[in-house]
Amino acid sequence: MALRAAAPPCAAGRCLPSSPPPRVGGRHVFRPLSSAAPAPLRKSAAISNSDGTPGTSDSPHVVCFGELLIDFVPTVSGVSLADAPAFKKAPGGAPANVAVGIARLGGSAAFIGKVGDDEFGYMLSDMLKENNVNNQGLLFDTHARTALAFVTLRSDGEREFMFYRNPSADMLLEEKELDLDLIRKAKIFHHGSISLITEPCKTAHIAASKAAKDAGVLISYDPNLRLPLWTSADDARDGILSIWDTADLIKVSAEEISFLTNGEDPYDDSVVKKLIHPNTKLLLVTEGPDGCRYYSKEFSGKVGGLKVTAVDTTGAGDAFVAGILSQLAADFSLLQDEARLREALKFANICGALTVTERGAIPALPTRQQVADALTSVVA
Repeated sequence: MALRAAAPPCAAGRCLPSSPPPRVGGRHVFRPLSSAAPAPLRKSAAISNSDGTPGTSDSPHVVCFGELLIDFVPTVSGVSLADAPAFKKAPGGAPANVAVGIARLGGSAAFIGKVGDDEFGYMLSDMLKENNVNNQGLLFDTHARTALAFVTLRSDGEREFMFYRNPSADMLLEEKELDLDLIRKAKIFHHGSISLITEPCKTAHIAASKAAKDAGVLISYDPNLRLPLWTSADDARDGILSIWDTADLIKVSAEEISFLTNGEDPYDDSVVKKLIHPNTKLLLVTEGPDGCRYYSKEFSGKVGGLKVTAVDTTGAGDAFVAGILSQLAADFSLLQDEARLREALKFANICGALTVTERGAIPALPTRQQVADALTSVVA
């Protein structure tokens, strides 16, 4: 993989690529991070591909905002991080998973975020290109590394996380670095809550969401609760709910409903309906192999899932989101037609189910043909 250095200072409001870093033994050498207090960050470069060509710039239907990182997943299930014999390296980060998932299903998606000026960062940027995700909103940071997450897999395929981001590059995205035109031209803006945890990314996140809302873009929100990243459970609850009312479509898990409602029953419709606000067009509750529930102001119901043997549940919810957003981006009228919405949710359930059959999130995301082949197995 050809790597290149971060861009030089911006000229006339644009950042231009520089020549690659020097090679030693056939590999690029990157500058070490300084242990001294960092200098003020310069504006990072809009991404270019590893061959030096500009990233794709056609207006995407779905823009995903947030974190892009490396997941390290044990090669065997049911062990602690300390006991894992080896790890599989896999690109991840919930919003990035959704973007790749949409593209793999044949849809049009872009990703906005920041990675480090390091080998993992350039590997991730190339991964977006290889998966046909618009990458013009991806930036490099020269003062922080790309985020890492070690993910333990229990024997049932469920996960426990340990994060390395103190800070990581995704946390340092600034409002002035946002590609607002990319956001305003989208049909759907999808985001999570992790980028709300710290500044300056929190301010950038809120500004990006506001730009989308003001432009009439449909707002999709998956809180993607990761308690170890927040300072406390109360801060996590407050942070997640702080932008709740701005979303048109919300996807949550049963566990997240219980957390957000302080322990109330997530399978009680009256509890779920407390989370519906005046702007809500659709609230989706995922239930793993049991499928999902859906709630709108006009109708509600449940769509069954596909039973599979879970190897790794990382990215299953993101694959589900990619499935439903890929359908909505093609036809917003699904939100008013329950029968067609149910068909779209069957499709999304299969996307999630197929993803758990392999290790790692992005490597396991299905193609449209794989979903079509599995559709006949869905329980209505």
